[in-house]
Amino acid sequence: MAAEPVNVNEFQELARQALPKMYYDYYAGGAEDQHTLRENVEAFHRITIRPRILVDVSRIDLSTTVLGHKISAPIMIAPTAMHKLAHPEGEVATAKAAAACNTIMILSYNSTCTIEEVASSCNAVRFFQLYVFKRRDISAKLVERAERSGYKAIVLTVDAPRLGRREADIKNKMVAPQLKNFEGLISTEVSSDSGSNLEAFANTTLDASLTWKDITWLRSITKLPILIKGVLTREDAIKSLEVGVDGIVVSNHGARQLDYAPASISVLEEVVHAVGGKIPVLFDGGIRRGTDIFKALALGAQAVLIGRPVVFGLAAKGEYGVRRVVNMLKDELELTMALSGCPRVKDITRNLVSTQRERLQSML
Repeated sequence: MAAEPVNVNEFQELARQALPKMYYDYYAGGAEDQHTLRENVEAFHRITIRPRILVDVSRIDLSTTVLGHKISAPIMIAPTAMHKLAHPEGEVATAKAAAACNTIMILSYNSTCTIEEVASSCNAVRFFQLYVFKRRDISAKLVERAERSGYKAIVLTVDAPRLGRREADIKNKMVAPQLKNFEGLISTEVSSDSGSNLEAFANTTLDASLTWKDITWLRSITKLPILIKGVLTREDAIKSLEVGVDGIVVSNHGARQLDYAPASISVLEEVVHAVGGKIPVLFDGGIRRGTDIFKALALGAQAVLIGRPVVFGLAAKGEYGVRRVVNMLKDELELTMALSGCPRVKDITRNLVSTQRERLQSML
């Protein structure tokens, strides 16, 4: 009997043992040289915590709110594709785990359970992630279904006009299953002799002409708040404010799109400063420890999104595995807060962390 994991990283090895190589590589891999994939995690190692002592931390409150929805901790479930490749219950298991942990799940447009199946599986706040298709009617239909099924926000992914080059998927000739959200709308079966049929499907269906003006189109078809996911620069944060989005997710798509894009954590503060508190900034990319969450919150994120660890937990142990991953991160965050002198999330302020840049400047 394998030992029970004691941290989130250990779920990755369990997932590797549980999954066929093609699927494990699909979830674990990044673009090209995978430089950004490594940096997403390693950039956290260069941020240190400046703990405060002799603060009453006998009671720690992890709860926070995102877009007015109260959640048990500033930890949300990122949109990740095709959960049935990880576990037969797919996104329904992930949704039940999110509900049990009292947090928000963002359902991927590329889910293997339908928008409606996930909505009816349990009672919880959910957001829906959208890509814009060349055929706008398909995107509009997905938004309408999400709104009708009680999803509370649309998270528009904006960093994938084309799919990044994921070489493991090309080598493995990665095959995507028929995606149930598109039944009756579009075929997801594309033949591609030269590698990943996922890439072939994306490149034939996704709209590479998408621009800022299309946010107005999206606003015209839904009353839901719109967040945009994939912002990495001050300039794009300012543009986001100008077009009137309701929130930003700082993200490099789990390092699956542009290799040598910056690690998400290294640009979080730049985006937070540009936004100036006008809308919430969420964070995505490389979270593996409670200390990572603490650092992201100190640099201005309202909450973090967890992607790969959730999928690895699902692959290893189903719904229970996802709950364990979220609860491990909650426990580690709670301990980090106690040891840093922060009884509440709002006590996690900028002066509690030191970045590499600050340490270098202090030497000058």
